[in-house]
Amino acid sequence: MSNFTRRNVLKTGAGLAATGALASKGLIRPAFAQDMSFTPEDGASLRVLRWSKFVQGDEDLFLQNVAKFTEMTGVQVQVDNESWEDVRPKAAVAANVGSGPDIIFGWYDDPHQYPDKLVDLTDLCDYLGGKYGGWFDAAQTYGMRDGRWIGMPWGASGNCLVYRKSWAEEAGFSEWPSDTEGLLEVMRAMSANGHPPGFALGNAVGDGNTWTHWALWSHGGKMVDENNTVVLNSPETIAALNYVKQMYETFIPGTISWLDPNNNRAFLSGQISLTANGISVFYAAKNSDDPAIREMADDIYHANMPIGPVGTHSELHLFTQAMVFNYTQYPNACKEFLRFIMEWDQYQPWQAAAEGYICHPLQAYDENPIWTADVRNTPYRDCIRNMLYNGYSGSLGYASAAAMADYIVVNMFAEAASGAKSPEDAAADAHRRAERYYRI
Repeated sequence: MSNFTRRNVLKTGAGLAATGALASKGLIRPAFAQDMSFTPEDGASLRVLRWSKFVQGDEDLFLQNVAKFTEMTGVQVQVDNESWEDVRPKAAVAANVGSGPDIIFGWYDDPHQYPDKLVDLTDLCDYLGGKYGGWFDAAQTYGMRDGRWIGMPWGASGNCLVYRKSWAEEAGFSEWPSDTEGLLEVMRAMSANGHPPGFALGNAVGDGNTWTHWALWSHGGKMVDENNTVVLNSPETIAALNYVKQMYETFIPGTISWLDPNNNRAFLSGQISLTANGISVFYAAKNSDDPAIREMADDIYHANMPIGPVGTHSELHLFTQAMVFNYTQYPNACKEFLRFIMEWDQYQPWQAAAEGYICHPLQAYDENPIWTADVRNTPYRDCIRNMLYNGYSGSLGYASAAAMADYIVVNMFAEAASGAKSPEDAAADAHRRAERYYRI
């Protein structure tokens, strides 16, 4: 664990001061200030599994909050980290065998695969929603099933467009476009100038899933309708595939195999001008030991994913939520730990230390000063507000989670973009793959 730096002390102090301002605006309801807590069981200790950090500030402040919790309650907490790709199978094994970490921070709709194996978190989530301005719609969809909370939304690693401003200007764009056609124009122009874009098209949990779902939804396509009937093979999906095929023509070679770290590396090495990613590229540039990369940070800008033919935001972000498994011996200690890390005094400094890497599921955290400390942070503030959910517009469950885990949407776009299949064949094959899960 890193030492508590002066910078973090100042951030924490600013957060405490901001709490009063939030309460005065009515975003935090004072009536909830003391009326919800959970008394840990005697002798409680917890094992927590979470995904490995992508920015150092996230891990540092998370572990500091864990230490504060132990000091306050006496409950020892062991934190284990797994790669992003390994969290989902680890959680599935824990659910199936009835043994493992007490709390797992998993992905997307994982809790809906095994809702009967999870502790009901309704009292905790109702308290947090009541105190902090309410949950965003997508967060509530992910966290609730049959009227009860089976997961506690923690946030999302927002996925925005990350671009080199000077290279966009050299290509003739002084303002960043806000629609899909404008995006294609700037991509073509930057590529023609020798500065190609690059978006992940491998089986990347975050970067591959998020931007391809945006491309699908922004053109009106979707995997299933409101009745969970597969509708993937549609004119709207084929339009999305043709659009991404045009995007791909501007890409640097090799993106078909890119996983989550690849576009970060390519951007910071100057190989690409544009990608879809979290704020981690900007964070890494600002904090680099290399003076040339630190200088690059001044040229890095962000934008929300553009609006497509549907005419509204249709984004997906790498959503994460906490699951408490019902084999735990210490459900109250688990709830108290989750309550503690979501309260302003802990959550706001954690967001700030990660410089906006995690967007919040509770509306009151719009007021976190990190979002306006730098105009380039602001697009990430709105990610969960702009978000739909994987499996849209059907219900969440085994099928939606399994289809996501099988990378059906990502693979469909990769096949069509690369020319391995025609858009029509890629859509038809993906449709058949999805039906295997939605027929169960």
